[in-house]
Amino acid sequence: MIVISAALIGAILGGLTARKHGGKPADMVQYAAVYAIGFAVVGVLVTIMVHRAAL
Repeated sequence: MIVISAALIGAILGGLTARKHGGKPADMVQYAAVYAIGFAVVGVLVTIMVHRAAL
């Protein structure tokens, strides 16, 4: 659940960042994808840390 939430937040932030910089729709999609992947990786790490702490 953390990973999905992080990916969605990353996609939204990426799209907004591209729009803020005056990007075209293709730029917004690319930023959203890159941010989503980056945030998802961080979400996986957080999930692992939470899981390990619960043991």
